[in-house]
Amino acid sequence: MPSDDASALPSESVSPPTAPPAAGYRALLRNREFAGLYAGFTLTVAASTLSGFALGTLVDDRTGSPFLTAVSMYGATFATVLGALTLMSVADGKRPRRTLVTLQCVSLAGVAAQAVPGLPLAARFGLLLVLGFFQSLGTGARMGLLAEVVPASAYALARSLMNITSGGTAVLGFALGALLLRYLNPHEVFVVAAVLTGLGLVAVATTAREHSTRPAGPGRPGIRSDARPGPRPGPLPGLRRTWATNTELFSHPGRRALLLNLWVPNGLIVGCEALFISYDPEHAGVLLAASSAGMLLGDLTVGRLLTADRRRRCAFALRLLLAVPYLLFAARPPTMVAAVAVFVAGAGFAATLPLQEQLLALTPDPVRGQVQGVESAGRMTWQGIGAALAGGLALYLGPGPTITVLAALSATVTVTVLSRPFVARAG
Repeated sequence: MPSDDASALPSESVSPPTAPPAAGYRALLRNREFAGLYAGFTLTVAASTLSGFALGTLVDDRTGSPFLTAVSMYGATFATVLGALTLMSVADGKRPRRTLVTLQCVSLAGVAAQAVPGLPLAARFGLLLVLGFFQSLGTGARMGLLAEVVPASAYALARSLMNITSGGTAVLGFALGALLLRYLNPHEVFVVAAVLTGLGLVAVATTAREHSTRPAGPGRPGIRSDARPGPRPGPLPGLRRTWATNTELFSHPGRRALLLNLWVPNGLIVGCEALFISYDPEHAGVLLAASSAGMLLGDLTVGRLLTADRRRRCAFALRLLLAVPYLLFAARPPTMVAAVAVFVAGAGFAATLPLQEQLLALTPDPVRGQVQGVESAGRMTWQGIGAALAGGLALYLGPGPTITVLAALSATVTVTVLSRPFVARAG
């Protein structure tokens, strides 16, 4: 629920209203709907990890280009911004379950199409863009449902569990992908990914139910916090409604600062990760798994063990932790040292949790699916930007120096450092 004055973004030192204690992970999983969303999310992450690793390996084998390899692993993220700008309001429609199931079906078709042998690389990149567009809408629908099936006091815990699972699944996915590619070709790994996507579809379709409490149609409120009605778009989700809500979302500098903190540091560090295959093809799976394991530990610690106030106080330090260990790549360290550095840096991804809590606190119920979808789409888009920037620089500097440059950029020049006083002033 929004605060009384949602137009002012709380600074990192201001405490929100005290919420009732959240239940534990076991209590969350006893909620059948949450368990279904969680299972579908886990299987989708596993499928995405396998297909991304397989495609990156295939492109690297065919082209040897660090730019194309990086873009192939994260290229789908470029299209997420299109979903955020055009049709993200479908996440807050009257039939969110049907929307999510439909979008899961589209994802299944796209992953299955990647398994076709002999498919030109241009077609594969085109599929990436199509999948990215629909996946961004699916994320908005899933997060909108999540905010309805769990109480507000358990939202951060639910996101923490999903982030932990994402990290753990990615660890297993990269390890399994490296193992499978020793015995299977990339096209057969795509088949495995398609099967996992199908299982995720079944999990959602058989457990989630419709939540039609979100108003739709004329008079549907925007994200304003005062008593005045928000924008009054037409009755159907679409471009007009999406733009009306997005305009109000970005109308206040505090919200913009919060979103930039969620997007830019993560995107630049994902650019570092996108170079692992080019940096060390033999041990890329180890480095990717180490990053995911660090993210798992960070989310577990920050989401489960810290209070909301302590999470918020740690946010700035975690954003720095996300970047600083990558500076070791300037010395091209041994694989184990690099893996430890990547593991430690991965814990910094937990900075998203307190920032997402603040964003949810500023978002009224009727548009929370769209706002969370925009946040996720922007974060994914910046991951694509980071991967493309990393791949382009690596053509001239090499993978190791490029990783160092991006880490330094994230830690000292961009939002990671400069946004802290800006966020405080905006509050």
